[in-house]
Amino acid sequence: MSAVREVHIVGAGPAGLAAALTVARAGGRAIVHEQRAQVGARFHGDFQGIENWTTPADALEELARIGIEPTFECRPFREGIFYDPEGREFSYRSPDPLFYLVRRGSAAGTLDRSLEEQALARGISIRFREPCARLPEGGIVAGGPRGPDTIAVGYLFETDLADGIFGVLSDRLAPKGYGYLLVSGGRGTVASCLFDDFHREKLYRERTVEFFRGKVGLSMRNAVPFGGACNVLFPRSARNGNVLFAGEAAGFQDALWGFGIRLAMLSGHLAARAILEEAPETYDLLWRRRLGGVLRASIVNRFLYRRMGDRGYVHLMRRIARARDARLWLRRHYRAGVWKSLLFPLARRAVHSHRAEPACPADGCGCTWCRSHGALRREAPAAS
Repeated sequence: MSAVREVHIVGAGPAGLAAALTVARAGGRAIVHEQRAQVGARFHGDFQGIENWTTPADALEELARIGIEPTFECRPFREGIFYDPEGREFSYRSPDPLFYLVRRGSAAGTLDRSLEEQALARGISIRFREPCARLPEGGIVAGGPRGPDTIAVGYLFETDLADGIFGVLSDRLAPKGYGYLLVSGGRGTVASCLFDDFHREKLYRERTVEFFRGKVGLSMRNAVPFGGACNVLFPRSARNGNVLFAGEAAGFQDALWGFGIRLAMLSGHLAARAILEEAPETYDLLWRRRLGGVLRASIVNRFLYRRMGDRGYVHLMRRIARARDARLWLRRHYRAGVWKSLLFPLARRAVHSHRAEPACPADGCGCTWCRSHGALRREAPAAS
């Protein structure tokens, strides 16, 4: 690498702190600008997952190689139960973890808090309540989603339900998306992830809760509603001059199932590498080489998923359930082979971003889509 330099980073989420840790490991000075008062302020202890199927190597091992240690609460899940639109049950299993369950938010043990502690231990400066709209000398923008492409609405709660992961594919519960229930250690997250019909979020949220009550006996105490947006986009470039975009600020998100944490941290690391090497123009090559195949395959998967409808969901779920190793099947499904590469241009045009669409015309609408529509686009120009 060239001479070590000071690097300014916008956003103290997983992508931004992964970038900062990469700078610090190289002996540089990372300055992180965070507009909120603390890390993880978008979240309240909800469960999310670090996917572990897109590479033969384990996700945590890859993250350790880029300087991120699993000091956060992190539980491997090797099996789960999923339901088709008719409520039929399918079990998915693998000898290796399908994904790692983590908590998001500001509390001790969450992914966000643990990354903050790792950053502070390396002398990284995190400047809270300090929005940064311009980086005239270049830097990294990792401020999270810049507008809603999809939304997730649900509840955080306490429960006596046994630990487990559950999912459901049904347009009645989550149009073109999916519902899920994650339970660990007496806490749970239940949600409907919508890719369409956003303004009826409460209807789909309650339908999803009722579905899991009937199927697994879901009971909730001290339930707290939540809603959030995410971006799904394959950018033509994640660079604007010397400003590099990482994580959801660039649109790096699994377009099919919404797993984005691993992509965020890897893209933050790659952005920092490009800046440390004083070659920001190489960033697009770096992220396309490591992330491009998975992102392209996920766009094609999303395109096919949208077209299949409920009948296609049944076919997909049966194929995964018949596999001896669900992790291996999913890795093949996310492989950018010849036919998916040929289909990608069509899929990319069809799976377009929603963030330019208008919010609900009704005055005072408080749905997640409308609340997210303008509030998330504040910090810097979006990636092209």
